[in-house]
Amino acid sequence: MTAASDDRGATAPSSERLGRDICADLEAAERREWLVTNGAGAYASGTVAGLPTRGYHGLLVAALQPPVGRTLELAAALETVALDEESVELGTVRWRGGAIAPAGYAFVEEFRLDGTVPVWRYATPRFTLEKRIWMDQGANVTRIAYANHWSDAPLTLSVKLLTDHRDYHGRTFASGATPAIAAAGDTLSIEAPGGPAATLHVRLDGGRAEAAGVWYRGVDLARERDRGLTDAEDHLFAGTLTTELAPGATVQLVASVGEAAAAPDAGALDRRRRRDADLLSAWTAARGEAAPAAPDWVARLVLAADQFVVERRRPDGTPGRSVIAGYHWFSDWGRDTMISLPGLAIETGRLDVARSILLSFADAIDGGMIPNRFPDQGEPPEFNTVDATFWFIEAIRAYYAASGDTNTLATLFAALDDIIAHHVAGTRYGIGVDPRDGLVRAGEPGVQLTWMDAKVGDWVVTPRIGKPVEVNALWCSGLAFMVEAAGALGKPADRYRDLLERASTGFRRFWNPERGHCFDVLDGPHGHDPALRPNQVMAASLPGRALPDEQLRAVVRTCERALSTPAGLRSLAPGEPGYTPHYGGDQRSRDGAYHQGTVWGWLIGPFVEAHLALFGDIAHLERILRPLGDQLRIEGVGTVGEIFEAAPPHAPRGCIAQAWSVAEYLRAWSLVDRAKRAAGT
Repeated sequence: MTAASDDRGATAPSSERLGRDICADLEAAERREWLVTNGAGAYASGTVAGLPTRGYHGLLVAALQPPVGRTLELAAALETVALDEESVELGTVRWRGGAIAPAGYAFVEEFRLDGTVPVWRYATPRFTLEKRIWMDQGANVTRIAYANHWSDAPLTLSVKLLTDHRDYHGRTFASGATPAIAAAGDTLSIEAPGGPAATLHVRLDGGRAEAAGVWYRGVDLARERDRGLTDAEDHLFAGTLTTELAPGATVQLVASVGEAAAAPDAGALDRRRRRDADLLSAWTAARGEAAPAAPDWVARLVLAADQFVVERRRPDGTPGRSVIAGYHWFSDWGRDTMISLPGLAIETGRLDVARSILLSFADAIDGGMIPNRFPDQGEPPEFNTVDATFWFIEAIRAYYAASGDTNTLATLFAALDDIIAHHVAGTRYGIGVDPRDGLVRAGEPGVQLTWMDAKVGDWVVTPRIGKPVEVNALWCSGLAFMVEAAGALGKPADRYRDLLERASTGFRRFWNPERGHCFDVLDGPHGHDPALRPNQVMAASLPGRALPDEQLRAVVRTCERALSTPAGLRSLAPGEPGYTPHYGGDQRSRDGAYHQGTVWGWLIGPFVEAHLALFGDIAHLERILRPLGDQLRIEGVGTVGEIFEAAPPHAPRGCIAQAWSVAEYLRAWSLVDRAKRAAGT
């Protein structure tokens, strides 16, 4: 069916619009990427220019084992518009060797976000066409709407479909065999090895389908070349869908995976817009209806936050929630989930989501530890982390502080007590409390247990074996919360209080008077590690602070001077052994630089929290936060990436959208916003 309504309006804050100066500049447009998600692990993503530059790009990357099992299904849709005898190709592809054909990016007049929906406007002397892309919530369905609101004549729209069926980490190369392709009416169906449940269907409003089955060889993947990975692949040209687009009309192309094809739905865009509006309404209510207007980039973060929250079934089959750590290549990780939870769910006014995440991870506790990650194909979870479990306690603390929900606290208390007991007794990978000083030790050769977890083959880049500073700041904070929780529930707290007293006394060992800041790791294989890293900020930002305020102020001042950038904090100070100013090259080079100076956006949260607590300088923090909004326009449009180069201009690197970056940018702004309103300034 054809929708006649004009769907050009927006229901969410306007984003920074990208005009022809960027959209028609191939280098600038292909560096900017868009992302839409479905809340179940699937996504669609590509570049503003329209050409794929990563193996992870595609219009439908389905989650066949939600939220994992991600599989590239529809790689590209190459549009051609015909008017009378004239036709214009709007798709864009770069081929191995550098040729650009077609080169439809040259017709893009504007790119913008309508809420979470990316919008392109293509303009030629004879017609203007608008395209939108979004996904159905919870379903492996991508919808592309094409609108003809500016031409007085009907347009003929033809769409060539480049398809695949591979793990999203992989590559496809042409073989002699092609899958069965069925063209029936307005639908093309491409069989997959997984049977009918994995079949790709693509349907076009009022269209006619024509099967092809030809391999398109040598699609160039420039960003993978930058990463030292396989930089080209082949896709199957499955066929073409063609329809007439009358003046004032909108048609939908619908890509879906399953036994039956999903139908065009004129109400689907309105549902997506209502979801965006509901997200913003929940955030507004959490801030308070009388709160002053927030900058556009902060409202944009609220919408971006939802892209990481996914469904994950609990062991009893009931619905649960988790967090995708980053797009495009991460699954759900325990550490990232718990660090992100306050920003993604609590600051946005979605306490039900926060509660569901906490209960889901409580189900997965084993040996006093939450999983480090859930692998991509649904294998058993991995537990190689020392800090994720302590961040779990912090997330519970934040949830309880925001909700006052003693029922959920009571439900989780046995799990919390089990965590403390296992860490006192000792658990995996040498993790346990040292009875001599009450601090948590962790690590053994060949494993990486803290958030600085890069490993290439057998090389652990930052092993941090011993007693890491942020782990023990978390331990002290967690014990302080256990005292609070026990009191709230009428349970004995003496054991937690005794452990806290010993750990707090032991934590004083972290102060390094010679350098005027904290050691990064105590009692490592080679003694204490004096490297200037941002991990010590957690000693100043978390409750249960165990150092005098004078020392903590020195920590914050030192970290600001040596580590602060407009995007976040460096992971190692310039001048320290191993400092690496640039991030790039093959995997060994990239992972070798990952925590050796590379800037991490998420660290801005604890830094702002510590600075606010110890100095209370709101105006200074507002100046620090102001450049953060720029990051939403540089690479992942409307979101925040994973990492940035240590050296100016701090170019974005890594994932284009990272949960804890978005969450902690939002939380940092919220902390300052609340402080400013409380001060009446």
